[in-house]
Amino acid sequence: MSNRRIAKQIRGQRAVDGAGVHMVRVLGYHDVKEFDPFLMMDSFDSTNPADYVAGFPMHPHRGIETVTYLISGQIDHKDSLGNKGTINSGECQWMTAGSGILHEEMPKPSERMLGLQLWLNLPREEKMADPQYLPITKDMIPRVQSGNARVGVLSGSYEDAKGVTPKHIPVTIYDVELPKEQEITIPTKAEETVYIFLIEGDGVVDHQDIPEKTAILFGEGDEITVRAAANKDLRFLYFSGKPLHEPIAWGGPIAMNTQEELDLAFDELRRGTFIKHK
Repeated sequence: MSNRRIAKQIRGQRAVDGAGVHMVRVLGYHDVKEFDPFLMMDSFDSTNPADYVAGFPMHPHRGIETVTYLISGQIDHKDSLGNKGTINSGECQWMTAGSGILHEEMPKPSERMLGLQLWLNLPREEKMADPQYLPITKDMIPRVQSGNARVGVLSGSYEDAKGVTPKHIPVTIYDVELPKEQEITIPTKAEETVYIFLIEGDGVVDHQDIPEKTAILFGEGDEITVRAAANKDLRFLYFSGKPLHEPIAWGGPIAMNTQEELDLAFDELRRGTFIKHK
């Protein structure tokens, strides 16, 4: 077995999005080729509701899926198709924007808002799929004790535990909790893009000290090994997916394959014909 080495590290940049939400943009426009099929990832961690309660008022998406995972906090959401609900601590919402949706996400004041949102690029033949939601509640996330580590399986499988199976792009996502000075080795699929994000605590990867809130992209290999630093426990998210190797035309909340498709989407927004399925 060959251990994957670090190919790239990203700390991200502080940013303000939506109606004034303070967060860290970890992955973005400049990272799409290396992180394919993962488009964007934002991390949020705040004990001050003023950082996030302005939320994300109604806005469009097309051609992507969004995965919102909350370790702590609460977010109300609703959309143009009449769906509405709440993402609570320890829950995840997997939204297929597909052919087009208008939705809003409004975080509620919490003791701590800790989590992330990930954007997945839909393959060409799935970009105009019907919009849909996959709410992943706590009881749908099996948590496995693997040595000294605890692995929550949001999607895909780990050992004998199975999370959800995404319909359009079958990526694997784990939430891994690791006590200080302990390590875990995770098998990987050779043909997939693999990265992790240290959401709480520092780690040691590939003999390098890695600070909290860092994304690590791995090179080729059969497994990765992550160790928690000596100062505190570590919590990280693991992501793996087969790259699409397709052209990307990306503008704001819409990601298509060609500039013509992107222009059409924004033209339909202006003309009020953006929503295809009701």
